[in-house]
Amino acid sequence: MVTRYGGFIVAAIVLVLAGCASPASREGMALQSPFFGKQFPYSVRVQTSGGSETSALDTINISDSDLKAAIEDAVVQSKLFKSVVQGKDGSDYELNVRVIYFSKPIFGGTLTVEFETAWSLIKVGDRSVVMRKSVKSSGTVTMSEAFAFVTRARLAVEAAARENIRQGLKAISELDL
Repeated sequence: MVTRYGGFIVAAIVLVLAGCASPASREGMALQSPFFGKQFPYSVRVQTSGGSETSALDTINISDSDLKAAIEDAVVQSKLFKSVVQGKDGSDYELNVRVIYFSKPIFGGTLTVEFETAWSLIKVGDRSVVMRKSVKSSGTVTMSEAFAFVTRARLAVEAAARENIRQGLKAISELDL
């Protein structure tokens, strides 16, 4: 009788400790006091792709809309560009960020997430590509930072995305536009 229910009990304990997956948030991916040393007098429109929504039974994901919002917030806070434009018209530059690779650990005490994106900056006037760059980053969170696996996983994903955004915007700040 114990062995008959043993698997069920173990599965129930794992579900309680793991909890439900929550997506990486815009706030969690936000850069703290971003400053890149340059302020371009141009407007930019941000587009993201390759991300996906997080379902209750899935592992942590990054949605395109949250990644886009985190990048836009960093651009606005850092004043890297004069303004961020919504919609298809009215921007001087178009920034496209595509999620290429995203590792998601399924267990462990210390979790490391690897994240790679492709960044391209296009001058809207003549459609010339000003920058094309692969940006690789990682985020690590230990059990001492968060006990619940899903919380650790979300924090690691957000840390990897935050570092990716920092590196991508720093690369743009080094350009002569």
